[in-house]
Amino acid sequence: MPELDLQLPPGTRLVSLAERPDLDEGMGDHNVSVWPAFMLESPVSNAHWRRAMDRYPQFQLALLGEAGEILAAHNSAPLAWDGTDAGLPTGWEDQLVRSTTASPDEVPTALGALQIVVLPERRGAGYADLMLAAMRANARAHGLRAVMACVRPTWKARYPLTPIERYMTWTRGDGQPFDPWIRLHVRAGGRIVRPSPRSMTVTGTVAEWEAWTGMAFPESGAYIVPGGCEPVTIDRDADVGTYHDSNVWILHSLD
Repeated sequence: MPELDLQLPPGTRLVSLAERPDLDEGMGDHNVSVWPAFMLESPVSNAHWRRAMDRYPQFQLALLGEAGEILAAHNSAPLAWDGTDAGLPTGWEDQLVRSTTASPDEVPTALGALQIVVLPERRGAGYADLMLAAMRANARAHGLRAVMACVRPTWKARYPLTPIERYMTWTRGDGQPFDPWIRLHVRAGGRIVRPSPRSMTVTGTVAEWEAWTGMAFPESGAYIVPGGCEPVTIDRDADVGTYHDSNVWILHSLD
């Protein structure tokens, strides 16, 4: 991994999967532990995630504690981008697909953020800011011009009935973005571009949705589910539930 100009907490170190491939399984366990069960059921993610990890190990970073434990981690993958807002992917899934299906003659120009996960008991210690700074620094060190992030707002699940188009514009009394995760990106220099109301799509049978959420769905309709940024739509006649995860595009220019 290139030398990154970052101030790390005492006793910690930052490593990539390219340097420490033995951390692959541990990083995977660390990452999936924070997500609602249904967020792990995207067919697109399940088809392309492993390919991104194998193809771009230098962009998968972990912050290790004194005993070698993973305190925080981030995943990202480079992709070609024309530099325009209109040229951004439609959502998180589209970004992942672009990274993993790029032809050899495509020259990556940006780094696509996939996720940042902090150990729950270490939240509030500034590790999320550090991992975003590491992502920006790593992108710059590899000659990329921007970091693009299809951000899943931290508090959107508290307001699942509010359209993402409105939620992303909410601000606090000091004028900063209302949502903590959006606010962190903006404070780091990110620019809010546009909403992505169908960033990820998850479908499943009614029984699968009941297992994923611990809820019952007695009739067809829209239901608010734990951890969902939007309601899930249940169609009992077709035996299918459909969920669209709503995100916000934020762009970090490194020029």
